[in-house]
Amino acid sequence: MMLLCLSITGAAQGQKINLLIGTYTHTGKSEGIYVYDFDTNTGKVTLKNQVTVVDPSFLTISPDRKFAYSVSELGEGKGALSAFAFDEQTGRLTLLNTQLTQSAGPCHVAINPGVNHAFVSNYSGGSLTVFPIHKDGKLGELVQLIQYEGSGPDKNRQQAPHVHSAFFSPDEKTVYVQDLGTDKINIYHYHPEHTDKPLTPAAQPVVKSAPGGGPRHIAPSSDGKYLYLVQEMTAHLMVYKQEEDRWVSIQEIAMNESGFTGKDGAADIKLSPDGKFLYASNRGDANTLAIYRVNTADGKLTKVGNQSVLGKGPRNFTLSPDGKFLLVANQNTDEVVVFARDANTGLLEDTGNRIAVGAPVCLVF
Repeated sequence: MMLLCLSITGAAQGQKINLLIGTYTHTGKSEGIYVYDFDTNTGKVTLKNQVTVVDPSFLTISPDRKFAYSVSELGEGKGALSAFAFDEQTGRLTLLNTQLTQSAGPCHVAINPGVNHAFVSNYSGGSLTVFPIHKDGKLGELVQLIQYEGSGPDKNRQQAPHVHSAFFSPDEKTVYVQDLGTDKINIYHYHPEHTDKPLTPAAQPVVKSAPGGGPRHIAPSSDGKYLYLVQEMTAHLMVYKQEEDRWVSIQEIAMNESGFTGKDGAADIKLSPDGKFLYASNRGDANTLAIYRVNTADGKLTKVGNQSVLGKGPRNFTLSPDGKFLLVANQNTDEVVVFARDANTGLLEDTGNRIAVGAPVCLVF
């Protein structure tokens, strides 16, 4: 199970910034990672460059915009993480090196802002693997592999651990690892100076989601006081608040409108840059973005509405750095849809701008 990632990067060149799109190449409709110029005034895009990579399903970029990292599912229980040098001016990606993830089905990669380590979530293998990053951007050999155990109440989807993502706290001291298979968020202290074991269990090592929910991704608030979790299997969001150094569940809220009876496949979750609104995507029969207003007093969510993604399979989406646009990667209809976003209401409006690309599934500015 893989994720494709779209990533917008780079300093503005006039009114344009770089947009990277990762794709599922096994569909035969794409070749790898595509780089576009994205106009921050109009939301229009122009193809800039591309590189051939096998199933680059999730991408991330270093803060200095010099390096990109991508996971690939190689089949037969193998997965890989690749490092690229990135030229912002030309959009060119040059392969530096590749490391096997030592586990199956890598679907997410995260790097700490200090660019010390890369953390790969292996869905099929049910593990998290950690690689050092050298000063030249290259990946070192694996230094830590955390293998999870257990299962969940859904015997079809939760027969074993399925690690789906890893995210940092705003202060970079904590890593949250979401396990769809066991309904858990696993929490670690991060020690970038440690060469052999950079992650150690936190004082509160586990936070549970709703039984059968299937944790997928989180969105931490900028002040670190709240965690917002999207649950793939039930299409419900969970809100957690930090109270006396422990995470406590304070809200569970549905993504779908009342009366929806179709198939769910909740996927991604993002806070707006100003932290006032939260968005979450749902695939299956819904194909919508759920929109919520964030209550600044207690962190809880109030439903604003649902927006059709104007396609199928919104596996991932992202907001432009200024919050003016929201882009949705519709995997099953081979298209990225660009919405304009109202900063006051949180609502979205179709700009008419499209990016035709085979099987896009993850977007990150």
